[in-house]
Amino acid sequence: MKKLLNTAAPLAFWLLVWALCAWRVGRALLLPGPLAVGKRLLELAGTGDFWLSVGATLGRVFLGLGWGALAGTALAFATHFFPWADRLISPAIRVVRATPVVSFILLVYLWVARGAIPWVISGLMVLPVVWGALCAGLDNMDEKLLELARAYRFSRLKTLRLVCLPALRPQFAAGLLTAFGLAWKSGVAAEVLCPPARAIGSRIQQAKLGLETADLFAWTLAIVALSLALEGLLRRGLGKGERA
Repeated sequence: MKKLLNTAAPLAFWLLVWALCAWRVGRALLLPGPLAVGKRLLELAGTGDFWLSVGATLGRVFLGLGWGALAGTALAFATHFFPWADRLISPAIRVVRATPVVSFILLVYLWVARGAIPWVISGLMVLPVVWGALCAGLDNMDEKLLELARAYRFSRLKTLRLVCLPALRPQFAAGLLTAFGLAWKSGVAAEVLCPPARAIGSRIQQAKLGLETADLFAWTLAIVALSLALEGLLRRGLGKGERA
């Protein structure tokens, strides 16, 4: 009950602030109230197009998260164990990390199909985060454990499985949670700027062009709710894997 109250009280406070601001503005076109937005969200959720758009966006985001995490993991091990790879790859990854996502969206728009832009952009945002987390974990690896593995003449594969991977799991989990948020936000942003046929970002763009403010808020609320729910599921799954 205490946990429920701690969650519900801040939510109620900010909903009240939102309602008061909407009442003060007095124009639904500029700022619709929470009741109007909630009603519109329920109406949208009752349509098949809503769920098709949500499913398409989720597919693109998780595709980007997957390839970005795999590429970041591979590059982290390469740059850690091979000095020549570190000299070649590390500067390029730092450039990717420093470049604004809007620039990448506009550049990728010239090279790939519109439907592929969101997952390409999501992966580009995920890659540096996972790479940085694993590089930090590899650099801070316990040398005594590695020395023990050498003393017992572990093979490289056995050392990786029994020493490296368990030590890197917390860094990888933390990096993946951060990367998921970036993948979600950058993927939807790419859909808004380069709208595919079915996507949450496309519906946001349509709502903006049609001055349908309630729809704009409803889709934004759906994004926030999905992001929090999926992040919670991902956190729980990673936590169970760590305990196992």
